[in-house]
Amino acid sequence: MSMFCFQCQETAGNAGCTKRGVCGKDETTANMQDLLLYVLRGVAVHAERLDQADPLFGKAGRFTMRALFATITNANFSADRIAALVRESIALRDELAAKTPAGDLPEAARWRGASMEEFLAAASGVGVLATDDEDARSLRELLVYGLKGIAAYADHAAVLGREDPAIYAFAFKALASLTRETDGDALFALVMEAGSMAVTTMALLDAANTAAYGEPAMTTVDIGVRGNPGILVSGHDLHDLARLLDQTDGTGVDVYTHGEMLPAQAYPAFRTFAHFAGNYGGSWYRQDKEFASFNGPILMTTNCITPVRDEYRDRIYTTGAAGYPGVRHIPAAADGEKDFSAIVEQAKGCASPTEIETGSLTVGFGHGQLEKLAKPILEAVKSGAVKRFVVMAGCDGRQKGRSYFTDVATALPPEAVILTAGCAKYRYNKLGLGETAGLPRVIDAGQCNDSYSLAVIALKLKEILELDDINDLPISYDIAWYEQKAVAVLLALLALGVKNIRLGPTLPAFLSPNVATVLVEKFGIRPTGEAASDAAAIMEGR
Repeated sequence: MSMFCFQCQETAGNAGCTKRGVCGKDETTANMQDLLLYVLRGVAVHAERLDQADPLFGKAGRFTMRALFATITNANFSADRIAALVRESIALRDELAAKTPAGDLPEAARWRGASMEEFLAAASGVGVLATDDEDARSLRELLVYGLKGIAAYADHAAVLGREDPAIYAFAFKALASLTRETDGDALFALVMEAGSMAVTTMALLDAANTAAYGEPAMTTVDIGVRGNPGILVSGHDLHDLARLLDQTDGTGVDVYTHGEMLPAQAYPAFRTFAHFAGNYGGSWYRQDKEFASFNGPILMTTNCITPVRDEYRDRIYTTGAAGYPGVRHIPAAADGEKDFSAIVEQAKGCASPTEIETGSLTVGFGHGQLEKLAKPILEAVKSGAVKRFVVMAGCDGRQKGRSYFTDVATALPPEAVILTAGCAKYRYNKLGLGETAGLPRVIDAGQCNDSYSLAVIALKLKEILELDDINDLPISYDIAWYEQKAVAVLLALLALGVKNIRLGPTLPAFLSPNVATVLVEKFGIRPTGEAASDAAAIMEGR
């Protein structure tokens, strides 16, 4: 059995992975994920018929978000874990079917299997290429990938007790439509609705995070090491970090952030822990070396895990949506709590982290902090000290072409300020770009989901400057994408009316020529070009 996957930016030849994912995903796992997506469509067919007041509606929504999250690039490499989600989907679908009208059901709402052999046999006919028409396939996958990003953010919010039935209802509507819809206009309308729902979901998660841990504030973060043993937390889940900080308090073990967990350093609730050390390392794709040199245990809370190396195989753990064959997984108990005692005990016997760099980073520019800086920001714009804000948010990755974002950052003149969120920041946040008019030239709003903060401050500036169009602001967008959460962010920006976004280092392989043309003509999306000329064009507002 072969596979086909082109959901991430690094897909082979910018066309599609057919033997093994560039990410390291094998064909069995890839096909199991295809089957899971197929069965989830059947779940949605039943769930969209259910009254939202029924407790089963919320149960189906939470499960669907969790299951979609597990299929995001670099989240779960375990075919067995995905198969378990397929079985859970079928059981949930049966539970829903008992409460909803039978009617004329599509195959996705009726198919069932039990063994891995049955699963793999069915998976061969339900993947991406099952849609023959190239443009319909492109729009369907764009919708699915946006929905996966929405699911990731919704899952994080649900863990913190924040849910919105409208998000679940849209997910059911979108997934169920994929059992029947091939019309281009209808699919495009759903894609745009996904963008609006991405804004709603990111706002929900923002509210959940700040309610639980306080409003992020401008914070200086040490990137060196201490002399105690440590635990390194990577991924995105703040609730897992909170649990771990509680369970390590007073143990003599320090806790460090890595990758997209860096923004956690800015939340007041976490800063109260004396053993909450600094940030260790950089972007997710460097983990093979950084996890090895850290010396202590690593907790992967979400996606961004890469193929595990022998140097740290015995001290890496997954939890939540993350999974990797042969790696110990920390499940949630029935009450949602997690026991990290095994990680803590292992850490006590490990050497302290090997220092790989020194210095500090400044983080914590969520929309609350940015709104407090609104006056100096406006003064800097009016005086001409700041002539352009450049949103360079999104994902990082391994490809050499991603040096483009470093080159743009260094080519931009001092009167340009970079607004960032997501792990793309690691391409330029350690360059020492200094300040302009008292503002850091790299303003870090947080994780990829915190791109919402950048949208909020843009809309606030539009209001203050009394502009009619968000595109009249002195803001340009130069977005790095890698996986499906970045797709959700892109769709969110489009839904907010943002135009003329540069997207790179390549345009998505899942965009057919016709669909790409529509996005270019309607929204002005364009591929990134040569760094120096792009930087010059950005400063000219082009």
